Amino acid sequence: MAASTKDQTDITAALVRLYVFLAQYLDRCFDDAARKSYPDAELHAHLSETRNQLMSILAVNPVVKNKLAQECDRILALGASCLKGGTTDAKTREAIQAERAILKNKTIALSDLVAVFRALE
Repeated sequence: MAASTKDQTDITAALVRLYVFLAQYLDRCFDDAARKSYPDAELHAHLSETRNQLMSILAVNPVVKNKLAQECDRILALGASCLKGGTTDAKTREAIQAERAILKNKTIALSDLVAVFRALE
């Protein structure tokens, strides 16, 4: 079954949401204001809901589904180790900054794609 433009827009928008939530999760490692302004339980609920939605959608392509799951797991583990320890060594800080940069680039590209899809509707 071919995906409609609306389906493509919804899938892409869900990826944008997931990447924004993952970036917010990493931002909490270094920014006290980010931790205080966005309750942990609420962020985790949004992250889980969006991730589950995407895993369901991506079931049609196990390779992409697995890549996304690995990416989420890696980012969540990195953030959790940072948040538990309170401080990070230079290597962990660099890894978090690298993941944050990747998420930023993906979010920008996918946001542009969502805008194009919405213009086509």
